[in-house]
Amino acid sequence: MIRFDRVNKRYGSYAALTDINEQIQRGEVVVVCGPSGSGKSTLIRTINRLEPIHSGRILLDGQDIHRPGLDVNAFRSGIGFVFQQFNLFPHLSALDNCSLAPRQLRGLTREQAHEQSLALLRRVGLGHKADALPAQLSGGQQQRVAIARALAMQPPVMLFDEPTSALDPEMVGEVLAVMKDLAAEGMTMVCVTHEMGFAREVADRVLFMDAGQVLERATPAEFFNRPQHPRAQQFLSDIRTPFAQAA
Repeated sequence: MIRFDRVNKRYGSYAALTDINEQIQRGEVVVVCGPSGSGKSTLIRTINRLEPIHSGRILLDGQDIHRPGLDVNAFRSGIGFVFQQFNLFPHLSALDNCSLAPRQLRGLTREQAHEQSLALLRRVGLGHKADALPAQLSGGQQQRVAIARALAMQPPVMLFDEPTSALDPEMVGEVLAVMKDLAAEGMTMVCVTHEMGFAREVADRVLFMDAGQVLERATPAEFFNRPQHPRAQQFLSDIRTPFAQAA
């Protein structure tokens, strides 16, 4: 479904991504983890052209998505992307947030779009909040609306860029539960997240990044129980003993 072929990305003289070569299969759930500044979010943002690349290729379902002449807006509308911040339209109800793009870009009638969007809101447990404005919803509820909105375009792949990092701890579980359901239904997913429990339970593979490179790729069992790269070993040690340095 997704192939990185020697992808490089720079910010001035800083190498954000260096020679990324990866493949993500259809229906696979891949979690990308690593320390802050490792290139995780940059990597995922290149998949829907939110970040340009300087060399290499990224193929999505066989299509070179960074080629000259690509209709970026049309391409991006077909990729589900869930951000750290929810990015909902504050003046639109949950239902209208979900139905706007299908009406404008897929040509659905208002009735068709509302019927589909209500079904998606029910799918994420928010059918009863269809008429609520974002300001009337909790952070966890807003993020679930954002997931429903992304699904409304019937994307072949869903990208999650630290979707729980802006949430209070008690709201994290409700968002992860929706993501787990999507994974169980066979959705191709790439998730940048610090939620290691989710990675252990749901991911098919874990990619560990540092300094713009993928240093380790493994199944969750291999990564969490037998990490090979010294930097991955240190990362896991640090997150298991978060107060060790302070002590």
